[in-house]
Amino acid sequence: MPEFTELFLQDSPLYQGALILLGAIGLAKLAPLPRHLQPFYWYQQLALSLAAKVNHPSRANSQQTTAGFLSILLILVPFWLILVFMLQLAAYPWFFEFAIVYFCLGDDSFAKEAEHYSASLQQGNKTKVRLQLAPWVARNTTNLSEVGLNKTIIEKLVSTPVYGLVAAVLFFTLGGAALLLGARMIKQLQLSWPSTNPQYAYFGKPAYYLSYALYLFPMVLWNFTLALQAGPKTLARMLRPTVSPSPINHVLPSYDVAAHALNIELGGPLQFANGKQQVTDKVMRPKVGTRQAPAATDILSALKLTQHASLIWIMAVIIIPTLWAVLRYLHHTM
Repeated sequence: MPEFTELFLQDSPLYQGALILLGAIGLAKLAPLPRHLQPFYWYQQLALSLAAKVNHPSRANSQQTTAGFLSILLILVPFWLILVFMLQLAAYPWFFEFAIVYFCLGDDSFAKEAEHYSASLQQGNKTKVRLQLAPWVARNTTNLSEVGLNKTIIEKLVSTPVYGLVAAVLFFTLGGAALLLGARMIKQLQLSWPSTNPQYAYFGKPAYYLSYALYLFPMVLWNFTLALQAGPKTLARMLRPTVSPSPINHVLPSYDVAAHALNIELGGPLQFANGKQQVTDKVMRPKVGTRQAPAATDILSALKLTQHASLIWIMAVIIIPTLWAVLRYLHHTM
């Protein structure tokens, strides 16, 4: 028994990391923070305020891109360095790591909201859903039809775990809380300054490409866990993804896989608004999936699809350290 305890202590960082992940994931699902209390929501408001001062779409494209890059340095590097420095000095770093993982999973609470949206849409209350959905997405929701609302909700559902649960598991495992925090901050900037919006077409490019590079691998793994539930044909879609006419559309593969898994249509045009919530631009996107328009009940199907895929990742966090402990013990006793 003392020998087993010694082995356990040798691998304690692995087990502690798994416990931090499981605890933060469980708390994020059982007791999520309201949207307006989430730190990354405040960070988004700060990013929008900064963009309002330094983003000038009338200027040259190169100047907008440079302004976007410098804005990333200004709003990301100081905050990230301060938080990482505090993490290194903390007497109980596991607590701060737990808090960082929990806050990085804030958008996963959208799943609960989606369930309420589905119920409201089935009752015909589109106006309420439009208002409640607006803070969660960068597009204009004012004039969305019921089909448009269903699409928007499902697209948010199937893409959020890429930078939520999946990124938390991968980045925290590979680089700890510092890597996870930095990647999540970059993602929040990309969500705040979406390059699909003509207002941020060039200003948001640096954040977009940084986010794309960081989240490409998590997106592929997430799409695989979605496709596993739908059979070989949907798995084959990953090898033949729909090609977007615009280079700024990295979430399209997730929509493609989910649309085929649910047998519905996703994608299509987006509308963006200016500060007065007046529609200014309509951006075309390719449609993916079948020609079946999604209904409010399909939101629940999408919710079930993402829950099952998330369960695969949670089980991996449990099984891998357990297997490692068993193998280490067997190897030592042989």
